[in-house]
Amino acid sequence: MTTSTSLAFVIAILACVADAQESPRPTPSATPEESPSPVISPEKSVAPPPAPEQTASASPARSVRISFVPPPLEGTISLGIFDANGKLVRVLHQESQLSEFTIGADALVTQWDGKNDDGEDLPTGKYRARGYLVGLLKVEDLGHVAESPPQKSPSSVKVKLMPNPLANDKRSIIEVAAGVDSDGSYLKTADGLPLFTVSESPNLTRVLVIKAGEKSIQIWQDGGTGFHRFRISNVDKMMAFDCGELELK
Repeated sequence: MTTSTSLAFVIAILACVADAQESPRPTPSATPEESPSPVISPEKSVAPPPAPEQTASASPARSVRISFVPPPLEGTISLGIFDANGKLVRVLHQESQLSEFTIGADALVTQWDGKNDDGEDLPTGKYRARGYLVGLLKVEDLGHVAESPPQKSPSSVKVKLMPNPLANDKRSIIEVAAGVDSDGSYLKTADGLPLFTVSESPNLTRVLVIKAGEKSIQIWQDGGTGFHRFRISNVDKMMAFDCGELELK
């Protein structure tokens, strides 16, 4: 697929999203009959409303505009903000649909308020926004297993991604790991960016990722009653993209 063809495909996606975001125009309502104006008697006076309380003006918001052309692949977008040392400081989008972004003239647009995941203001300086478009991964529930996972299970495994033709890059190799929160288990990059929900299983105590082939992995998760296994196929159906460097003032 050439770059020009890929770009045309992306523009077509954006056009579809734009059509989906259009809402029908409201129909004008009938004009109600005019009612006589109320007459205020001279004995009754209208008290002026109380003056609003004066509050201290808030400091101007730190807003950074981020724009990017999504890779030509159907799926969801996860986007993170990284500091100058390459540390993930903010998960800006997690498994977001294209329609959740603002459509610019030739790219998707989002905003970052300069805060980290804890809602704290980050120091001024250089940051970088980059992410992944995750395609249609296949999840199979393999059920409970009697055996335990391998004793020396790695914390992450390497996955070779599809090349992004818009960036003219080669097939990127990233490390993915298994994550867990109060909602269940998910697939994430080794540096912490969530990519894909595996299962909605609360109260998990441990999750592991194991390579099961060139294009598949297994997730072993423990909720206190033994291990439950999932196989995720087509893990190569992902593309990386880079939004470039950001200046936070």
